[in-house]
Amino acid sequence: MDKRIRNWIFMVSVAVPALVAYLIYRPVAPGAEGKWVGLLPHFNAALNATNCLLLLLGLFFIKTGRIFLHRTTMLTAFFLGCLFLVAYIVYHSNVPSTSFGGEGIVRVIYYFLLITHIILAVVVVPLVLLALYYALKDQVPQHKRMVKVAYPVWLYVSITGVMVYLLIRPYY
Repeated sequence: MDKRIRNWIFMVSVAVPALVAYLIYRPVAPGAEGKWVGLLPHFNAALNATNCLLLLLGLFFIKTGRIFLHRTTMLTAFFLGCLFLVAYIVYHSNVPSTSFGGEGIVRVIYYFLLITHIILAVVVVPLVLLALYYALKDQVPQHKRMVKVAYPVWLYVSITGVMVYLLIRPYY
């Protein structure tokens, strides 16, 4: 792999979570957001749900030998993941984090899902970028090796993103 590409993947993999963490933990002026910004969590949940379906379709297409459809589906999932990230950053740039108000076992489940989702969302960035790089370079053996790790992590992050949204939605 080209050293420039490896460095770029490393920089993006560090910069994205750092930016998101900064935006979540910095103070936000009350009322800074426009009305449309309040719709972004719902939009992001729809993007995550769509990504779940696209990831499952992508797996189906590659297992049935439909490489063009697999490639198209996975590139669409990647694009929607990037769109999700932009919308997530815009939202957290303008709105303070929402506190979860659930109690008991629901609270434990919520925080377990949230913490594993956050950790794996950080981990999945370089995995997906490497898998994409290998696919675009037609390095199929390396792509397959990377996808064995990247795919289940990406799918888990997409599914738990929807679950976390459904659990916190009443508190927006």
